[in-house]
Amino acid sequence: MKLDQFNKNAITFQIKYMRKAEIKVRHYTAGWLTQDEEGYHFVYETAYLILPDAQAVSLTLPLQKPPFASKVLFPFFDGLIPEGWLLDIAERNWKLDPRDRMGLLLACCKDCIGAVSVHAVKQAEV
Repeated sequence: MKLDQFNKNAITFQIKYMRKAEIKVRHYTAGWLTQDEEGYHFVYETAYLILPDAQAVSLTLPLQKPPFASKVLFPFFDGLIPEGWLLDIAERNWKLDPRDRMGLLLACCKDCIGAVSVHAVKQAEV
């Protein structure tokens, strides 16, 4: 395999396996959650940070400009994923892998209880 072909495949792999979600607090875009080969990243939207009534998504994700990074899904977002019988229904109906926490978050948490919602960003928008 030529080096150019290898680089092209590596770029395709990176793009293919990056997933992104828009995180909203009430009706404001508060930030962006991404998953890539290095793990999970959350960064607040600059426009949200300057709002006078901006609230942190979670106490564990305080308002700040630098991004947060983790090898596993941040506990706050993991806590939004349904459990028990509701999770069973979601897994069955949408054929979701229970170990794919980002997939579950994207599929199940657009309209969850509370002020925070998770909206999948289509691959073309990444």
